[in-house]
Parts: sequence; structure tokens; C-alpha cells
Amino acid sequence: MNKTEMVAALARKTEITQAKAAEVVDAIFSTVPGQGLIAGELQGGGEVSIGGFGKFETRERGARMGRNPATGATIQIAAKRAPAFKAAKNLKESI
Repeated sequence: MNKTEMVAALARKTEITQAKAAEVVDAIFSTVPGQGLIAGELQGGGEVSIGGFGKFETRERGARMGRNPATGATIQIAAKRAPAFKAAKNLKESI
């Protein structure tokens, strides 16, 4: 399911217009700073937990050595925070 299909399904299920459904989806999932609820919380170092579904969080990735695939040269990859999702038990069992 892509974003367009999600908007259409949300509009059908909740009996709202597709324009309103698109606003809801954008408000939750947008990655533009200050617009998306999930991304905004993660950017601030927080986490978003949705009961029975799962938890969005950030995880620290340590610095490590990597290899440039074009040249084969060894390079240092800096430490960074990366987004992660952990599915809840209910979601795992339902699949």
C-alpha cells in the first residue's frame, strides 16, 4: 500500500473526503520539519508508541569502517542516530 492508496482507504473507512484524509496522513507521516507528528517526535529524541501496533524510536549507530564500492577504499563512517520501528506483540501475532 502506498500513500495514495492509504489516503483512499482512510477516506472510505472514515467517510471523510480524500482531501481531509490526505491532510491526516500528512500530519502523521510528513518528514518536513515541524509538520509530521512521528518525525517531529523522533527528531526531538523522543519515541512514538502506539498500543497494539508498535513503537517508532531512534537508535544510535556507532562509528565504523566501511568500503567505497566504486574505488574499494576503506572509509570511516561517522556515528549517527537512525529511525527504527519495533512491532508490538499483537501485530506480530496477527501476521
